[in-house]
Amino acid sequence: MRRLILKRLGLMVVMLVGLAMITFTVANVAPGDPARLAAGPDASQEMVEQIRVERGFDRALPVRFAIYIGNLVQGDLGTSVYTGREVAQDVAIFLPATVELVLFSIFIAIVLGVPLGVLAAVWQNKAGDHAIRLLSVSGVALPMFWLGLMLQWYLALELGWFPLGGRLGTFDEVPPAITGMISVDALLSGDLSTFGAALNHMILPATALSFPALAAIIRVNRAEMLEVLGRDYVVNARAQGIGPIRIIAAYALKNAILPTLAMIGLRFGWMLGGTVLVESVFDFPGIGLYAAKAAISSDFEPIMAVTLILGAAFMLTNLVIDLTYAALDPRVRNQI
Repeated sequence: MRRLILKRLGLMVVMLVGLAMITFTVANVAPGDPARLAAGPDASQEMVEQIRVERGFDRALPVRFAIYIGNLVQGDLGTSVYTGREVAQDVAIFLPATVELVLFSIFIAIVLGVPLGVLAAVWQNKAGDHAIRLLSVSGVALPMFWLGLMLQWYLALELGWFPLGGRLGTFDEVPPAITGMISVDALLSGDLSTFGAALNHMILPATALSFPALAAIIRVNRAEMLEVLGRDYVVNARAQGIGPIRIIAAYALKNAILPTLAMIGLRFGWMLGGTVLVESVFDFPGIGLYAAKAAISSDFEPIMAVTLILGAAFMLTNLVIDLTYAALDPRVRNQI
């Protein structure tokens, strides 16, 4: 197990360096003058040239990349032209909101996806199975941003059940910052009113973000359940008179859950990247919206930092899933 962890961490470092090289190159060959952007539209040419020298924009690209990697090792992600703050400070402000949204979204996907996948397998080729399969196909076909807009239009504007966006209402009091996640901080502070408001603001964006993951979990869990339900030990359990609920919970689902677990891990990583669209639609102040505004402003250092953070989170998620897989399946553990 230790060898697997060290191997994967080493591979992750190599992949992050490669990702940093790609994002750095794209950012620096893209049209536009970063020195002019940093100086502002009203700056004189002399001020632009001074900033170009101060920030090292006049140096060769390989030299600038080496300096960039050196800064990354020291935790320096650069400075955002858009906010005027250090990117690391901005990330500390906006990342907890994204983590909160993604955790709530994956919770929705798991709580609904696993039972629906089981029911679809039990009701194979019946009306319930067809309805659940239609739901899973819709989750693959419908773009998240379109679904988010439809949810805003109908549930927020037409019915008025939920707010259009944001994390809290205008008159809601922000709880003391402990984790940066408002719902968690409200619970820890005993503020149930703010906790309810935070959940109410997250329902629509979390629904839009969770829909593709929900569809994937349903499809994988249904397929695995169908395979397991046809195996000899399940048929033998039925012949011995064991009840259907116990067969599904103790025999079938226990063996079908491992591939579903792998899919959950993959979708959690994809959700982190999907927040850019969802947070932009719902004006949810997370790292995705921060990156979108930075892209509109041609502010490349935040974009590079967000790309690296999301890439690292995706890789760590896969590592956790692999370790969980090995802990639950002795066959995988013995191969390590």
